[in-house]
Order: sequence, then structure tokens, then C-alpha cells
Amino acid sequence: MIRISNLFLRYVRQYYALYDINLEIAQGERIAFIGKKESGKTSLLRILLKLEKFQKGEVYIKNIPLKKLNFAEDINMGYLPAVPIFFENKSVYENLVYVAKMQLSRPAQIESLVNEVLIDFNIEGFKDISVADLTLYQKYIVSLARLSLRKIDILLVDAVFDSLEAQERDKIIEILKQKFISDDSIFILSTEDEKLAKKLTTRQIYFENGSIVGESA
Repeated sequence: MIRISNLFLRYVRQYYALYDINLEIAQGERIAFIGKKESGKTSLLRILLKLEKFQKGEVYIKNIPLKKLNFAEDINMGYLPAVPIFFENKSVYENLVYVAKMQLSRPAQIESLVNEVLIDFNIEGFKDISVADLTLYQKYIVSLARLSLRKIDILLVDAVFDSLEAQERDKIIEILKQKFISDDSIFILSTEDEKLAKKLTTRQIYFENGSIVGESA
């Protein structure tokens, strides 16, 4: 499903953020990118999201070159970043409706779908609250609820556990396992926490100074 060959990325002339990355990820795999900050793991996620342009190498998703990939037509990519992205001054409900409108056209269907998701994720109690007033943990839950409004083929999760309490981490893990991880999709987690990674993934890729330095399963 994902094939990366001889990939190089640099932000400045003398510094490679990624150096000669070679990696294949099959349909249904659960992968962790493990490494310290600035080890290259987040840069690789950003490349898969087409948020960074690499200088050399090849990236294919579903046998389509990344540069030609159309996220609207070819694949459904989901992203849960460390800093959630919303319309901050709009309510939880309004943020969910915005995404639901991309899937459905009839107002009654949109309302029904959003209300179903609010109940499913147990967030109906603050549906009218501005996202800006939510805690970080609540924003992650709303982010996951929003992602659930569409079918996700590849889910990328980047360092979302670093600032959470243990109980909050466990809840996020439970949601990911129940609603997003399946044999029909790819799950990629970027983290510094090897123990946590092994709770969610079956294959761990280790990064250091922009290179892959090891792997375990």
C-alpha cells in the first residue's frame, strides 16, 4: 500500500531531516515510528500528507506516485496531529457539520450523522461549546469524532499522548483500537514512547538523526 524508496528530505543545505529512507507498509499494518524529537519521524508523516516536498526518492501509495495522488479521489487519509486543527471559534457541532457536509448533501442526513457521532463519542454534552474552550484531551476526542465521519484508509497519529494523563491516554488508545484500527486500513503512530507504541502497533520502526536505525515486531 505504501512504498518509500531512497527518500531524502532536507530543510537547509547542510542538514538532512530524512536520509535514504526505504520502507514498505502493507494493507492492514499497524506501524510505529519511534524516536526522539527531530529524529525524522514527524517529517516522514508530513511527506505522506504532502505537507513537505522531498528532494530525492520515490513514494507510492496504492501504486500511485505521491506527487500525483489525489486525496479527494484516490485515498482517504486521516491525520491526528499533536496540535489539533479546528475552526477554533466555532462550536463542536459546527466543526462536525462542516466535515459531514463533504459526505452528505441533505440537511436531515447531516444532522442525523453528526448527532450519532456526538453520542457515540460521548461528547454531546459540549456540542455547543466553542472548540477554543476545550481542553487538549477534549480536542483530541472531537478530532477523532470528526475523523469517524468518513472512511479512513490510512490514519497518521503524531505525538498525541505526550501531554495527556494516564487515564486520558488509555481512553484515546481504546477509541483508536475500537474505531480506527482494522485489517482494511493502515495505522501509523509517531511517538517517543516505545512501551505505548507496542500497545497499539505490531511493528516498530526506529528513527535517529533522520535515518531508520532499526525495526522490531
